[in-house]
Amino acid sequence: MNQNANRITLQQIARRAMISRGLAPDFPTELLEELKEINIPATNKSDGAKDMRGLQWCSVDNDDSLDLDQLTYAEQLPGNKVRLLVAIADVDALVPKQSNIDKYASQNTATIYTVAQIFPMLPEKLSTDFTSMRLGADRCAVVVEMIVDDDGAVQQSEVYRTTVCNHAKLQYESLGDWLEENGPIPSEILTVEGLAENIQLQDRIAQKMKELRYEHGALEFKTIEARPVFDGDALSEIKAELKNRAKSLIEDFMIAANGATARYLAEKSFPSLRRVVRTPKRWDRIVELASERGFSLPEKADSKSLSAYLKFIRQNDPDHFVDMSLSVLKLLGPGEYVVEIPGSTPEGHFGLAVKDYTHSTAPNRRFPDLVTQRLLKSAMAGHSVPYSVEQLEEIARHCTVKEDDARKVERQVEKSAMAMLMKSRIGEVFEAIVTGASPKGTWIRLYHPHVEGKLENGFRDLEVGNKLKARLIQIDVEEGFIDFERTE
Repeated sequence: MNQNANRITLQQIARRAMISRGLAPDFPTELLEELKEINIPATNKSDGAKDMRGLQWCSVDNDDSLDLDQLTYAEQLPGNKVRLLVAIADVDALVPKQSNIDKYASQNTATIYTVAQIFPMLPEKLSTDFTSMRLGADRCAVVVEMIVDDDGAVQQSEVYRTTVCNHAKLQYESLGDWLEENGPIPSEILTVEGLAENIQLQDRIAQKMKELRYEHGALEFKTIEARPVFDGDALSEIKAELKNRAKSLIEDFMIAANGATARYLAEKSFPSLRRVVRTPKRWDRIVELASERGFSLPEKADSKSLSAYLKFIRQNDPDHFVDMSLSVLKLLGPGEYVVEIPGSTPEGHFGLAVKDYTHSTAPNRRFPDLVTQRLLKSAMAGHSVPYSVEQLEEIARHCTVKEDDARKVERQVEKSAMAMLMKSRIGEVFEAIVTGASPKGTWIRLYHPHVEGKLENGFRDLEVGNKLKARLIQIDVEEGFIDFERTE
């Protein structure tokens, strides 16, 4: 295969994978016609909308991200309290319910990020421009304001509409290096007076919020994202990426904002789309994994006990914490969307150890967040609920299914790219760990490079977390198959 054709081949694989799962890789004609009528960003027409453009707002995302969903800002208050603001792009202002753009978004339900091509949920004219928190652009936003105590607890919160302006577009990698004292201060920060101190305040309160979540039983994992890297259109290497302080900062703030949003809708007696992770069905295997490391977990699933076990591994066996994190994550199972009816008992999120949780902070990229934004805006305005419970239940079901479909597409293209890069290494033996074991098959991940594949021979009696040596025996780029056999 011509290496310069790598990207084109993977794009074709991505499109076929999407179509096979009922995902549309292209925008329909009626959507494009509707898009022609949108020629300027939205402006706030609400009499009560605030003007907060003068605050030191900043975005933090991947280097090449243009679909910027949120900005953050923090302000020190008396009594060691912090006023934390998360501004979320008002996508609903330009994407009305039941419009052609909305219908397409409701079908795919999310932006699909394959290594070869991004398939956006919304047209780039919106998601990377008119509804993106672009640098220097005035944008309508929904702000979640939280008052946070010095111990990281959110004491009170409110939600309102406003106009904001992004004063610094920051990247995870360079900001993380600076926060971890592994690199210089990003030049973008130096151009905004007082922003360095503001981000340091954000980082401090984010760490406090994280520590408090762990005390309550939230689970701390350390995972490695292995990404194929392109040199032009040719694949060049597999790069491993760890989560850093900048990613953690944004993650902590988004978790807090999602919780505040869920509580706001409950207080307004509105139904909501909740994001839940149920009590793990394979808790017995998690108990076995812990026992193998000399740690005792209770028979009944308990997030605080599991959090303590993960902390134990992180401190006593740091070299294998990544692998144990991956094993436990696989056993926890995926998240899903459910409808929360006012007055009912929330199902909660086992991994985050919270009862009230929704998805609200990425309306350019996820349809549930756009639906939640419409619920929020109706609640703020005193209007009736824009969706029936039955409609929300269908949205929740569909989004859960399509999220799984999108994840499989992304994974298939990633595996096809990995297969391209591993084709020349057939016959080599690698050290590996079991990452999945079910009647459908046994999957392993190599320690180096970070490639995952299926164990075709020698998988009997293996469980998630077991270590082994495996020989690469077969590659199928089109299907994304990377097959191994056990050597010992």
